[in-house]
Amino acid sequence: MKTPVANIRNFVLAGHAGAGKTTLADLMLFKAGAVPRLGSVDQKTSVSDFRPEEQERKCSLYSAALNCPWKDHHFYFMDAPGSADFCGEAIAAQSVVDAVIIVVDAVAGIGPGTLRAFKQAKNAAQPRAIFVNGMDKEQADFHKILAQLQDAFGGPHVCVPFVLPDGEKGAFKGVFPVLKKDAQIPPSLAEEAAHDRQEILDDIAEEDETIMEHYLSEGDLTPDELDRGLHLAFLHNHIVPVFCGSAAKDVGIAELMDGIIGVFPNPVMEPPITLADGSTLDRKPEADCGMALVFKSVADPFIGQLSYMRVYSGTFRTDGDLHNISNNDSKERTSSFLRVNGKEQISETEAVPGMIVAIAKLKATHINQTLATKSTAARFTPIEFPKPTLSFAIAPKNKGDDEKVGSAIHRMSEEDPTIRLEHNAETKETLLHGMGDQHLNNVVHRLHNTFKVDVELRTPRVPYRETVTGSGSHAYRHKKQTGGHGQFAEVHLRVERLADKEYEFASEVVGGNVPRNFIPAIEKGVLEAKVNGPLAGCHVINFKAVVYDGKYHDVDSSEMAFKIASRAAFREAMKAAKPILLEPIMKLRIVFPDHYMGDITGDLNTRRGRVLGMDSEDGQQVVLADVPLAETFSYSSTLRSLTQGRGSFEMAFDRYEAVPGNISKKVQEEAAKHRTADAEE
Repeated sequence: MKTPVANIRNFVLAGHAGAGKTTLADLMLFKAGAVPRLGSVDQKTSVSDFRPEEQERKCSLYSAALNCPWKDHHFYFMDAPGSADFCGEAIAAQSVVDAVIIVVDAVAGIGPGTLRAFKQAKNAAQPRAIFVNGMDKEQADFHKILAQLQDAFGGPHVCVPFVLPDGEKGAFKGVFPVLKKDAQIPPSLAEEAAHDRQEILDDIAEEDETIMEHYLSEGDLTPDELDRGLHLAFLHNHIVPVFCGSAAKDVGIAELMDGIIGVFPNPVMEPPITLADGSTLDRKPEADCGMALVFKSVADPFIGQLSYMRVYSGTFRTDGDLHNISNNDSKERTSSFLRVNGKEQISETEAVPGMIVAIAKLKATHINQTLATKSTAARFTPIEFPKPTLSFAIAPKNKGDDEKVGSAIHRMSEEDPTIRLEHNAETKETLLHGMGDQHLNNVVHRLHNTFKVDVELRTPRVPYRETVTGSGSHAYRHKKQTGGHGQFAEVHLRVERLADKEYEFASEVVGGNVPRNFIPAIEKGVLEAKVNGPLAGCHVINFKAVVYDGKYHDVDSSEMAFKIASRAAFREAMKAAKPILLEPIMKLRIVFPDHYMGDITGDLNTRRGRVLGMDSEDGQQVVLADVPLAETFSYSSTLRSLTQGRGSFEMAFDRYEAVPGNISKKVQEEAAKHRTADAEE
């Protein structure tokens, strides 16, 4: 395939789940002749959603790399999942493209996936366009959705229609291009079309002084000026083209694909890419060094590991070494670069800027690593993946399968960095972290179907803390005679509240009652004892331990004896210092449509949550709240249910706070049961 780089277009289909991104992708491939028949999500024949778990659920769980010719151009694009649970796939796909098409449902409008895609594009200064899909639906309302988009994303001077619908709802038949002078626009739309065309021309004229002079003198632009101005205005984010149509009925899709050619940048246009060391990248295919970023990895059942890379600079050929700049310049070889459409692959001998290709069986290359044709290249700035929002304790159903589970999840985390496995020594559980219940349920599904191992998920134990609210002292004597040298140490220890530090140790011993060389052993005893508090066996924090007196024996005293005495003195002093249980408090940022406000705040109240503030962002409500960790384990599924899937949240640890008395009692009782069970094992 020898398409000039200037004729390559590179983009992602992003947006909220259910907006029709995959249906649109399948139709684009079919219209372009890249596939022999039209794929269907409902019939499980989609090119993009080809994995069994996607076909079963009839929705995208992974990003898919696609490509097709259109006229004399070639498109390389990604179909990204819209669910927040699988946002890691979407973020990676969107991070490596030149432009973003945000697909919006003509009835439902803006959702969290819409906001997430737009925010990521804005932060990365990526050009974006909008396709309002589903115009054939009974309740479709283009102008209502357009108003929402303009309110949320820059106003009517930025979000400008490039097409207008010919009828709406059940009467929708087609679209009218706004910029075509010879378009047969009906009188009812003529005034609106003229206004929108004027807005676009005004935006274009400001991109270049020569274009502006001609526009002011002639009141219009030549085709060449229009073409150049459109590319510049879009590239500089001065305009967000809005298209509309129906992917289900194949209406407005050709106009969208023509718009991609006419508006989207080619891979060698500005702005320059800044690398991790601060240098900028020459995008040209003739560049001295080819550079690409690996952004996706898939375990293909037939050919093994597939690494997907986006080429940014230079030309990669199969007759040269690949240098992994991120992995100590380890060398890789490949026999071909694969152009991919779902599970179909076509071999290429070279890859140029703008292409998204896969390479099979790379030995030491992973997601977020830089491949180059020379060892002297710099690295790309890594893609930032979000932190997990949900955790479950995970255990194999069959004893002895722990290693199989760990190995399988490690392989899955190689494909999806938002999956993380961690052993918590404090709670003695293995924790599976992910982006939501659907995300983690899919991990369990894959463990069963792909790796033939079954696991159980359960609510994890909360890592509580203990502290003191007063001061308590205790003197403990450790004395043991077993023949020969005995053991003797006496420690007088005081425990006090310390609000601004996690821990502090001090000595007030005078007169040599405890020699200096035994003081460190006393502190070691405190450090060992503080990991197992008196209430529920939790770590003790925010306290000061002071050794103020003691006794020793010239022969029988030792470091071990003082450690033993120190541990016992600490436990008893803690009991006298009015200990309390602390719980982790999480800070939540919840984004949702306005009409769910009552349901959201009501649910937070039932979770002992405190609303800290409310705001609006891009037409959505934002609530900031504090919620105890113990009350968040079911929040992902609850929020989805409350908002019909249109709410999303982020969560991070904030602080520890005292546990209410009634809950503290239950926690201590449960901890006692666990200690008994652990002792029996």
